[in-house]
Amino acid sequence: MSTGTRAESAPATLTATGEPLTTHTVTSRDGTLIAYRQLGRGPGLVILHGAMETGLSHLELAEALADRFTIYLPDRRGRGLSGPVGPAYGMRREIEDVDALLTATGAHDILGVSAGALTALRAAQELPAICKAAIFEPPLSVNGSVRLDWMPLLDRELAAGRLDAALVTGMLGAQMGPAFMRKLPRGLLELMTRQMMASEAKKAQPGVATMRALAPTLRDDFQLVAEMADTLEDFRAMPAEILLLGGGKSPAYLRTAVDALERTIPGARRVVFAGLDHGATGPRKMGGKPELVARTLRDFFA
Repeated sequence: MSTGTRAESAPATLTATGEPLTTHTVTSRDGTLIAYRQLGRGPGLVILHGAMETGLSHLELAEALADRFTIYLPDRRGRGLSGPVGPAYGMRREIEDVDALLTATGAHDILGVSAGALTALRAAQELPAICKAAIFEPPLSVNGSVRLDWMPLLDRELAAGRLDAALVTGMLGAQMGPAFMRKLPRGLLELMTRQMMASEAKKAQPGVATMRALAPTLRDDFQLVAEMADTLEDFRAMPAEILLLGGGKSPAYLRTAVDALERTIPGARRVVFAGLDHGATGPRKMGGKPELVARTLRDFFA
């Protein structure tokens, strides 16, 4: 078990709802600093974000839960205010980071979203400190259900510094973004991405990670997907209580993963958010419904 340490690294600010928001760090087993924000009151709940996100990506969800829980929003390693992924990155490092967070905060519950849900799933199996885990659409490959044949192209584009092309490859490979965009010519998608990156860079606020900063971490997230492929049977022995979550309009491979986990994990409960997609837990401006998701989470973690 890790021996994480906690230190406040910034004074409190206020969220849009008036909640005090503080920033802290914890040291993971390999010495990497993991930054996290904290808000709310009550039992602790750690929220692990997905690809192309940081802890702040779920701030609206955290605000909706802050009246009932103390919410911890870590930046997963390599992202936001946290330290680099390091030379030996993989699921073991992610689990060590979660272990350090739980030790530092005393939290016993966890929500994982997308790539973060893969970590939450494995952590719930391995770490005795976790009592309950909500798992939102992990990209768990079941009999090849998650395609990864586009990864070599992503590697070449990242190595060449073509971040716009890499983001397009990631969007198409993961079947994310609006459906109409995935039908546009690739050259046009790359141009649109460059323009979005330039516009975002001009408006970026201090401490907020941009697409340019997060693009290289796509490789790390899909490394986790590859590492976790065809491990479904591992989860028949699950000591934690599990809630499986998903959107009714999410890509088929994500629904396949949640279906398979429901059949495999003894006693797992499942909730489908009809009419929502993979962004259900995210901010309202991105199509998320944080208040709706929060109601389900309150019932489960109560």
